[in-house]
Amino acid sequence: MPNHVRKTWGAVLTSGDVAHFRLWAPDEPAVRLVLDGAPHPMRALEGGWFEVSARARAGDRYWFELSDGTRVADAASCAQAEGASGPSVLVDQSVYEWRAASWRGRPWEEAIISELHVGCFTPEGTFRAAARRLPDLAEAGITAIEIMPVVEFPGVRGWGYDGVLPYAPHHAYGTPDDLKALVDAAHGLDMMVLLDVVYNHFGPLHNDLGRYAGRFFNSDRPTPWGASIAFEEPAVRRFFIENALYWLGDYRFDGLRLDATDQIRDTSEPHFLAALAREVRETFTDRSVHLVIEDAAHRRTLLRRDADGAVAFFTAGWNDDVHHAHHVMTTGEAKGHYRPFAKNPWKALHEAMTDGFASFETSKGVPAHQAAVPPQARVSYLQNHDQIGNRAFGERLVSLVGSEQLHVMTAMLMLSPQIPLLFMGEEYAEDQPFLFFADYQGELGEAVRCGRQGEAENFGGMPHGKTADDLPDPLDPRTFADSKLRWERAESPAGRLHLAFMRQLADIRQRHIVPLLSDCGLPSFEVHPAGDGIVAIDWSFAGPVLELRANLLAERRSVPPIRGEPIYGGENLEGSELPGPGFVAAVRR
Repeated sequence: MPNHVRKTWGAVLTSGDVAHFRLWAPDEPAVRLVLDGAPHPMRALEGGWFEVSARARAGDRYWFELSDGTRVADAASCAQAEGASGPSVLVDQSVYEWRAASWRGRPWEEAIISELHVGCFTPEGTFRAAARRLPDLAEAGITAIEIMPVVEFPGVRGWGYDGVLPYAPHHAYGTPDDLKALVDAAHGLDMMVLLDVVYNHFGPLHNDLGRYAGRFFNSDRPTPWGASIAFEEPAVRRFFIENALYWLGDYRFDGLRLDATDQIRDTSEPHFLAALAREVRETFTDRSVHLVIEDAAHRRTLLRRDADGAVAFFTAGWNDDVHHAHHVMTTGEAKGHYRPFAKNPWKALHEAMTDGFASFETSKGVPAHQAAVPPQARVSYLQNHDQIGNRAFGERLVSLVGSEQLHVMTAMLMLSPQIPLLFMGEEYAEDQPFLFFADYQGELGEAVRCGRQGEAENFGGMPHGKTADDLPDPLDPRTFADSKLRWERAESPAGRLHLAFMRQLADIRQRHIVPLLSDCGLPSFEVHPAGDGIVAIDWSFAGPVLELRANLLAERRSVPPIRGEPIYGGENLEGSELPGPGFVAAVRR
């Protein structure tokens, strides 16, 4: 399995202890490489590029020195010696010896995903420590992990979405080889690894690109987090497309999750997202690679399939609609992002589970032949980092709803045709909060503190009797420490019971749901009329029919009859009545 070698940006070690360095600095008349303290003038090329070759070895430290004497890290640095503001480190990507060298991935329909934050997944908060915990996830039936952003960001703790050096693993988590070892360990357990990447903005601190490459950004098209990226510039497009190839090639990730793609503004043709997807699929033809998007614009065309059922651009998209509908129904919270769902959450849930989108959230004017999205092109969840961590006090769902109701919702998630995603610890019903945390100081730090109440209002609001003064301080190291998993809960009686429940659901999904999804055809569906509190959906897969019936209310209710063979919960069905809360899944052949 050959690695992809970057050639456009950054530093690459070649044979004979020589490294080649390149930087796009169109605003600079001259640039020097400073390699282990020694200056090397760089040759100016057409289009604003500078390059130089020099004798070097892995581990050497280097800077780029601008014409005014300012030294900056390599924008495509593969490692940082002292964090985002320090010198870059030359890395030899070829020396890691892969143990699972024959790994070629898994089909997407087999994915049961656990989203995790490396810093909070274990007490140590490192890549190596995370690798040691992966057998626990495999035992629970998890077949894929999705790692929140791990690229270099300011400080030592944060969610990672304020990264400034998109090629460098964060120094607090470990070395590049440590990250490869995490991926390698997952593959050895037959587990896929997806990486969350941010291609829509840079963090506000220690991003030096604006000093020497102002054309990298579009200040007239801001995102909620600052200037947007100028994807019309060829050098900028290569920076991010090669970043995707780098993670998938050198680190052998099985896929990427692209954050907030609706904030990727590009007026060129083809659009950056299409160009990235096509190049990834053309580059990696010998194994399964999956691209997932978070797209608030609900663009169905990004998820479309070709006539033969093959993925055209992106494998799947995150489905906030399923979460929002469930959350409104079970918690009664209806502020901020949940407000549109408050009018009719049951209708929204049926639409999100079948069509893939709640009708009031879908984009208008989509041609009929492009509108259909197969269920496996949507990633559904009951909670994720956003939905937990942006709450005022970071409560997980297990602390907000009753255990019986949570069991029904979890069974619905795991046994519907859409791809299920769990948040770390959900497999054993972790009740430790996950909070927002960062490592900023001064005015920027104070702005982060002040912004927390606004985020809380969008995600459930402030609990009764609480004020902004009660909010956890996102800059306090204790907030980060309080967000770490408490693995001892997995060993408690309640934790073991929930793990057995999740393992059962995972086994049923692999035996009965995955074979239905292996058919690339688009299933038809029927939503049976039922009152609020009842979910009754049939999906027809070229013969077999998956039947789901759920009662999310406290009392027994009538449900449309099940005609297939129950695969879960059949013992709870009495005629056409389900106890409350209750759930039944069946397959009719």
